[in-house]
Amino acid sequence: MSETKVNQGKYYIVLISIHGLIRGENLELGRDADTGGQTLYVVELARALAAHPDVARVDLLTRRVIDSKIDASYSNPQEPLGNNAWLVRLNCGPRRYLRKEVLWPHLQGFIDSALQHVRSVGRVPDIVHSHYADAGLVGSRLAGLLGVPLVHTGHSLGKEKQARLLAKGMKLESIEEQYNMSARIEAEEIVLGTAAKVVVSTQQEIDEQYKNYDNYQPSRMTVIPPGVDLSRFHPPDGTEIKSSIAGQVERFLEKPDKPVILALSRPDERKNIASLVRAYGESVDLQNLANLVVVAGNRDDISDMDKGPREVLTNLLMLIDRYDLYGKIAYP
Repeated sequence: MSETKVNQGKYYIVLISIHGLIRGENLELGRDADTGGQTLYVVELARALAAHPDVARVDLLTRRVIDSKIDASYSNPQEPLGNNAWLVRLNCGPRRYLRKEVLWPHLQGFIDSALQHVRSVGRVPDIVHSHYADAGLVGSRLAGLLGVPLVHTGHSLGKEKQARLLAKGMKLESIEEQYNMSARIEAEEIVLGTAAKVVVSTQQEIDEQYKNYDNYQPSRMTVIPPGVDLSRFHPPDGTEIKSSIAGQVERFLEKPDKPVILALSRPDERKNIASLVRAYGESVDLQNLANLVVVAGNRDDISDMDKGPREVLTNLLMLIDRYDLYGKIAYP
């Protein structure tokens, strides 16, 4: 793409979401722990912001990945997301795909690449909006160098995750080794100390989660619940066409015409799929009223998955067996 000058009378916004596999179409949601709802959130946010009449351009900056184990689309330096919105992939560390916990030593390279991109656009952004702690650290430094305000969305918090892991009996040393938690929490403190605005999904995040940080500043926090694409999700109006995925679901069910309870998430313990299956399994009335459909990410052979998703899905199968839910639950 040849760079075009941004309309000086309108906003130029830079979004940053570094980890995971991000592209404009056919996102591989649930492929791994890093390719979840945040990847879809930032793509749709970029498009929604770019559609605003006061916005001239939105660039979503993410990490470029060149790896034979993943699709070649993730190596394209730039991808249009629609009118005035671009997905810009920047070099950061090794070419191969890396999980977010090992990206910390390479983030300075992302900052350097982001500065080069801004220079190529020919205008300093009006706002930098970072997503998750790694992007928050990059965004803090980038916004400081450019002299512009930083907006941050955490999506999840290191101290909250650390507390949950400790409660499960995991040792602090093991948490640090696996999740590089001290680097994440330090980045979150830096972000909270520098961000002009922190966007959260619920008031509970402000009152109970962020208050555990030294740089807790609730006056800078604003609740903006995630939105929904009403062109895709709406009450039935009689014009619906049966999806090709219906056959994959119906093969599990004895009475496929019953209403559906749909659970859609990554196969992550935090999503608490097990409690939903237990509740359904212990309620005969609920089983009579509706089928349960659990879409727990993308998968082929469960035995080939990472330990966390493998345990979640194995537990799911055991609960289905325990409550004898065959014919009442689909798990494609």
